[in-house]
Amino acid sequence: MSRFQILPDAAPSQSAELMPCAACDVRELSICSALRGPELDRIAALVSRSPVGAGQTLFQEGDEANAVYNIIEGAVRLFKLLPDGRRQITGFLFASDFIGLALKDRYAYSAEAITGTVVCRFPRVKLESLFEEMPRLENRLLRQASNELIAAQDQMLLLGRKTAVERLASFLMALAQRQGRAKTGDTVDLPMTRTDIADYLGLTIETVSRGFTRLRKDGLIETPDSHSAVLRDAEGLRALTESG
Repeated sequence: MSRFQILPDAAPSQSAELMPCAACDVRELSICSALRGPELDRIAALVSRSPVGAGQTLFQEGDEANAVYNIIEGAVRLFKLLPDGRRQITGFLFASDFIGLALKDRYAYSAEAITGTVVCRFPRVKLESLFEEMPRLENRLLRQASNELIAAQDQMLLLGRKTAVERLASFLMALAQRQGRAKTGDTVDLPMTRTDIADYLGLTIETVSRGFTRLRKDGLIETPDSHSAVLRDAEGLRALTESG
């Protein structure tokens, strides 16, 4: 596992170039949607844009929380390592998602790129210094933190009350809705591996594989390859998510 690292407050280089915020493809979906005009110029002056290779870590649990990130392209897995060495994936993030919010001085989880990913990096101290000047930015970050809390509560329900097949169905529908592809006939992208899905759902990889087989046999999905699923009966799949 390799590390992605930019020294705090380093001058942008070829791997960390200034990001023209006004031209960003995901700006209206990200925290920067709260900003306009001169405020965007202020943010652009402190943000650096960097590629992160598949398998590289943005940060590890316990690292000093000196930066936060906005995902511009790609997908990221969040995870914690249990005392016995097992991995628990706590979430998957995609373009426009914000990552690295920390109440304490160190990150409470690790973040690793699943695919080739591009992020905007915000030095934490400099970002926090703008909150008084830009209350809309602070409010947007508070909403982001609230969304993370809701996601954590949904994850506890997923792991505690649903069967293996219901967990998988809920996971697929959540991804479908996130991608705007939740209708019958839509194709959902699955950038993560089956092992990732198992570690997220609290299942073994064998159970996840059997779950996909069950959903295929029931006519709810098709899987043309390991990184996509076609919704053949979106309503039937949605009904499974509501049965737990």
